[in-house]
Amino acid sequence: MTLLELQHIGVSFGQETVLTDLSLQLKERETLAVLGRSGCGKTTLLKVIAGLINPSVGQILLRKRSMMSLPPQQRGMIYRYQEA
Repeated sequence: MTLLELQHIGVSFGQETVLTDLSLQLKERETLAVLGRSGCGKTTLLKVIAGLINPSVGQILLRKRSMMSLPPQQRGMIYRYQEA
C-alpha cells in the first residue's frame, strides 16, 4: 500500500523555479533517501512534505488522503534542521 505520494509537485520562489513536476510514491516499509548537489531542491522538497512550504502546483497524499489543507502540526511529519 502506498504510504506517501507526491503528484506533480512544483515550487517557485518569484522567478526562480526550484521543483518542477516532481512525482514519487513511497510504499509502507520503504525507505527514501533524498540526495543531490547543493541547491537542487532537497530541503525545499522536505519542507513541502512537512507543510512548511506550500507547493505552487501538485498534490501530497498520505494514505491516499490529501494533506494539502493540513497545517504542519497535524501532518505527522517532522522536518529537522541540520545542525553544525
